[in-house]
Order: sequence, then C-alpha cells, then structure tokens
Amino acid sequence: MNASTAELWHLVRPERRIWWRLFLALLTGVLAAGSAVALLATSAWLITAAAAQPPVLLLLVPIVAVRAFGVGRGVFRYAERLVGHDAAYRVLGETRARITGRLEKLAPPGGLSSRRKGDLLARLVLDVDAVLDLWLRVLLPIAAAAVTATATVALLAVLLPEAGAAVALAVLVACTAVPWLMAQTAARAERKIAGSRGEVAAAATEALLTAGDVVAFNAVDDILSSFDASDAKLANSERRSAWSAGLGSALLILCVGGASVAGLVLGSTADITGAVFAVLVLTPLALADVLGGIPAAAQLAIRVRASLGRVQELLDSPEPVTEPAKPLPLPDGRDLEVKLLRVGYGADDVLDGLSLDMPAGSRVVITGPSGSGKSTLAAVLLRFLEPRAGEVRMDGVDLAELDGDQVRSVVGLLTQESHVFDTSIRENLLLAKPGASDLKLWKALYRARLGVFVEKLPDGLDTMVGEHGARLSGGERQRLALARLLLADRDVLVLDEPTEHLDEETGRALLADLFAAAGDRTVVLLTHRPELVPDHVPRQLVRLT
Repeated sequence: MNASTAELWHLVRPERRIWWRLFLALLTGVLAAGSAVALLATSAWLITAAAAQPPVLLLLVPIVAVRAFGVGRGVFRYAERLVGHDAAYRVLGETRARITGRLEKLAPPGGLSSRRKGDLLARLVLDVDAVLDLWLRVLLPIAAAAVTATATVALLAVLLPEAGAAVALAVLVACTAVPWLMAQTAARAERKIAGSRGEVAAAATEALLTAGDVVAFNAVDDILSSFDASDAKLANSERRSAWSAGLGSALLILCVGGASVAGLVLGSTADITGAVFAVLVLTPLALADVLGGIPAAAQLAIRVRASLGRVQELLDSPEPVTEPAKPLPLPDGRDLEVKLLRVGYGADDVLDGLSLDMPAGSRVVITGPSGSGKSTLAAVLLRFLEPRAGEVRMDGVDLAELDGDQVRSVVGLLTQESHVFDTSIRENLLLAKPGASDLKLWKALYRARLGVFVEKLPDGLDTMVGEHGARLSGGERQRLALARLLLADRDVLVLDEPTEHLDEETGRALLADLFAAAGDRTVVLLTHRPELVPDHVPRQLVRLT
C-alpha cells in the first residue's frame, strides 16, 4: 500500500512549539551558506583590488568583511547543526510518541504477531529514524540552498545581468534536472533499501532469538545462507544508490563549473572592473558547497518516503476494537455477564455462543485445551478484541459502550508470559503504579509471597533481575508479575495460564497464594490445569471445547 503525502505529513508533522526551532535552524543554515558565498566573493574582490595597490584604507572594509564571513561561516554552521538537530530530535520524539500511542491499540491482541520481529523492529527504529533525515538532510538543506542560491543570482544579476541569467540557469538545472535524473536511475533501489534493511534485521533477530535451537539442529549454515541472501540484496541496492549519488555529484560540479565559465566568457566582453570580473568568475564556485546537498537530498527523499511508508503501512493495520464516539461513564458495580459471545481471528470463530455470569468477588475457572479460546476470552474481557456477536456487560453496561482504557482501569491481566523488564525489582513494580511508596511495594510483594525472598537479597528492591527476569526462577517471575498486578489494584483479575511452565508443586502454591491475595476481587482463571486450583477455593468451573 502506498501512503499519500498527506498521511506521511500527518505522521511526521511538528507541533507548533517546535516550528520556531526549525525556522531558526533554517535561518542559521542560510547565514552559514550565505557566509560561504560572501567569503569567496569578497575574497575575489579583495585580491583583485589589492593587485592594483590602492591605499590601504580602501581595503579595510573588505578585509574586515573577509574575516567576518570566515568566522561567521563556522559559527553559523555550528549553530545550524546544534539547533537543527535539537529541533529534528524533538520532532522524532513526538513522532515516536504518536506511533507508540497507535501501536498500543494494535499490539495487545496479537495484531502484529503475523509480522517478523526483526522487520517490525526495523520499522519502529530504522524507518522511524528517517524523520531525522527528512528534516536534517532533505527539507532544511533544500530550503537553505534555495534561499542562498536566489540571493547569489540576484547579486550577480546586479553586477552583470547576463552572468546572473547564466548562473540562474545553472542553479535551475542543478536543482531540477539533476535530481530528476538521479530519481530515474536510483528510485527503484532507494525504495528497496528500506525493505531490504527490514529483511536483514529480521534475519539477524531471528538468528539471535533461536541461536540455541539453530545450533542444536545443526542449521547454522541454512541461517547464514538466508542472512547472506538478504544482505546481498541490501548491498546491491545501496551500490546502485551510491552510483547514482556519484553521478549527481559529478553533474552538479559540471553545472557549477559551467556557471563559472559563463561568468568568464560574459565578463571578458563586458565593460566592468577587474574586481567585478573576479567576482563573476569565482562566486559561482561557492555554489558547489551550497547546492552540494541538493542531489543527495532528492535521492534521500525517495528513501525517506519509502521508510515512512512502511511505518504508515504498519499503523494502517485495522484496529481490533472500535472505541465509542461518546463512551458511557464507568459503572459502579463489577458484576460481569457474557451473553452468546462469538469472537475469533480472521475467518475462523474461536468462541461461539459462550454465556456465563461472573458476580463481583466470584472465582471463575475456565478450562479447555490449547486453541479453545481461553486467551481470546481474556482479550475480550480487557477490551483488546471486539466480539463478532454477543456482548460482555459490566453491571449491565455493554463493554462496547465503554472506553477501552476505562475497562482496563478495573480489569487487570496476568499471563503466562508477563514481561519482566531488564531492570530492578523496584522499577518493574513501579510500572503498575508510578510514584508508589516503598511501603506499598513491600506490601504487594508480601501479598504475592515474594517479600521474604526479596528481603534476603543484598540489594533488596534495587536487585537487577536480568533480561526477561533471567536471574529469577519461573515461579519468582510469576510472583513478581502478580505483585505488580496487585499493586495496580484492579477490581477484576484475569489470569491467563499463570502456572504454565511451572511444576505441579510450584503451580499449586502460586494459585493458592494468588486466590488468597485477591481478597474480594473477582478472579477469572483461564487454565488447562484446573486440578492445581486449591480444593478450599469455591469456584464456578466452565469448560471450553
């Protein structure tokens, strides 16, 4: 799918508070480029005029001007880099925030699960970083070059109209014909680069994630062959892109050189002074620096558009849930009722005709084999997935009439793969309630029966748990996730296979502590191991087939 220019602009548009920073970056860029042109023009005039040995006082102004333009070129270029990068990174931050907000609505129910992890990573990192290139290497350089080149043409036209016209023609060719030719020669390669990078990232990511299995099954050569093939495609596209960039640079030099030769020819027959003649011949050479980024910017624009198009394609994925235009207020009661629920993914229904009542504070155990719809039901209860038919009501109000964030403010989820971040125990808990006191953190840990364990650790709450909680056992990871859920203080707890990957003894202990810690909350346990539920826990048992 090809995203429209309007869609891409909506994706990367800066907020109003950043526009003045971008304008300041443009202004300093124009001053830096203008200083470069003025430096060469003034130097040409000064050297030629000095050859006639006039009184030194007549040369003081151009001497000071040369110094000023020389210093100004460096100062303004530094300021342009500083302000431009600051503005571009602010735009990038806002763009990432918009993208993250959109992905929050797509990712939870598995809407992105069909995509390769490496390609998804490339879209969200490498392709999104194209926002920096858009401003720093495309829009700002083109705008600064256009303003500076126009001013240069105007200056030369004042000195000699014919020379100004010749330079204007050279600038026009350099800014239109050269980029067009480059686009024709490299457009296909540039559009392929973003996709090829995604393939390389996908191959590398999959190789790292499955390294153990790859070695165990002696499939290293196959993985490397796949990686080499993806890398070869990327290298071929980048080679064609580099060839086009070289061609553009050569043509730009020809344009600038042609403008200088035109100044030489036209100036030699005009009635002008030697100093003006030198300015006409040498000033166009300064445009090589000013216009040097135009061909590359035009070429990069194709790649940036392709990268942002890949991001937009991801964001255009259909939302699994349609939020109500005017959501109803959250009801006071927490009674849940499922009526004739039909829901699924793609063309297949996973659940069809399911009905059950879950009064506030009740214990409901829903069991069934893998693929029977347990996780699908969890997604519906948290409003991550829209039913095709039927409804789920909370205190008589259809969840479809409530905002999804409202629903998730009272319904919490604990899964078999609840993510534990590579940080401290404290930071993992604070995800549930930022700003919570240590007392509340310890209370949640003790309710999850993990407090004694953490107290014995040398660093206590500041203990680092490693990647995916690698320094914790399976049971400890689940208890940490449970403590986080209890700290969030949800009224309804949905537990999706919390004992998966745990042995029977650990699973029984976890469920016993879990039901005890839940207090008067509603607990919906989704499991294919109902025998682990303690006998003393009163519950409603529902079997899915």
